[in-house]
Amino acid sequence: MQRIERITRKGDWSGDAADTITLDETGRHRRRIRLTTDGGRAILLDLPETTLLRDGDGLPLPDGGTILVRAAPEALYEVRAANPSPERLLQLAWHLGNRHLPAQIFSDRILIRRDHVIRDMLSGLGASVREIIAPFDPEGGAYGDHGHAHTHDAHSHSHSHSD
Repeated sequence: MQRIERITRKGDWSGDAADTITLDETGRHRRRIRLTTDGGRAILLDLPETTLLRDGDGLPLPDGGTILVRAAPEALYEVRAANPSPERLLQLAWHLGNRHLPAQIFSDRILIRRDHVIRDMLSGLGASVREIIAPFDPEGGAYGDHGHAHTHDAHSHSHSHSD
């Protein structure tokens, strides 16, 4: 089994991939794990810290070559503003961010994981919510790619609720 100890970000490597590995977003958020590539090769991903592997990133093999990371299609909601405008989409993004939900943001839509409670909230806010199957590559967040969420004990910050 080959050990991979670093990643090369999309755009920072070139050439043909020696193999590919297709993982959902949760499966791409790793530090140390044994994986099997799409071609059947066993590898040990052994990174210094937990990292979100992005679609198009490369995993350099110790003996040469690179394994191409692919984002697997997942069950998602495609969220759009019912009355399309940048301001309305920003409002919807704010509501999702206020709930610390991973989201992939585009100029005309937002992708999130399916959750019926969130769907109902978004519909109540006037959003158009459609079920889709697509690769999911959410934003890294203000605290980097070190974790999906944080608790209020994990970072010293406060929220002000007064003007």
